[in-house]
Amino acid sequence: MNEPADGAPITVDHLMEAMRFLDDWEDRYRFIMDLGRKLPPMADAEKTEENFVHGCQSQVWVSLRESSGGGSPVVLHADSDAFIVKGLAAMVVVLVAGRTAREIVEFDIESVFDELGLHEHLSPTRSNGLHGMIKQVRERAGMLVGS
Repeated sequence: MNEPADGAPITVDHLMEAMRFLDDWEDRYRFIMDLGRKLPPMADAEKTEENFVHGCQSQVWVSLRESSGGGSPVVLHADSDAFIVKGLAAMVVVLVAGRTAREIVEFDIESVFDELGLHEHLSPTRSNGLHGMIKQVRERAGMLVGS
């Protein structure tokens, strides 16, 4: 994943700071696409119909599992055939990193994208795809906690 200069994995704070620092939307798009290029590859075995996100004009997959049993932080894998969507998926990965399934269910991921003004700068189909990706992540997390 994209890493700050000190080599540490990117955090939510770093992501938000970088997006706020970049005033120009072209620079923000480049940053988002760079995040996507640094997203760890998703195994082909995870690119199943069950993990496919419907409602996006690109192909998108998300897979969510607990790292080591009930109540442990989740591991989210994501991939897309479109650079910008892969970058958006990478942003979702950063936002849920280190969180448990319950925390993800309770976390308003959409509000982060609203705060950054992303929905205003994405095409309606990309925005719908992002919403679908977030919805699927939250639903999978809900299944893990049994809600």
